[in-house]
Amino acid sequence: MALAITDNNFEELLQSGKPLVIDFWATWCGPCKQIGPFIEELASEYEGKVTVGKCDIEENDDLVGKYGIRNIPTVLFIKDGQIVDKQVGAAAKNIFQTKIDALL
Repeated sequence: MALAITDNNFEELLQSGKPLVIDFWATWCGPCKQIGPFIEELASEYEGKVTVGKCDIEENDDLVGKYGIRNIPTVLFIKDGQIVDKQVGAAAKNIFQTKIDALL
C-alpha cells in the first residue's frame, strides 16, 4: 500500500536513503483517481526497494510549495534528495514502472 506522505514525515523519508516516488493528488481529481490503482500496485511491487507514496495537496501546503506543484496528478521521482524525473498528468502503469526502474 502506498504510504501517506505529509509535511510532517517527508524529511524522514528523504533521509532514509531509498528512492522516493510521490504522487501529488486530490480527492476531487479525476486523473488522480485513474492512476491511483497503479500507484498502489507499484508500492507493493517495489516494496523494500523504493518508497512509493501519495501526498494530498489539500493537506500538505509545505510540500506543494516546496516542489511548485501546479497541476495534478504530478508524480515526482527522487533519488539522493534530488528530483530526477517527473510525470505530470495521467499515464499508463508501464510509464511509471520505467521511471521507477531508472531510479534503481
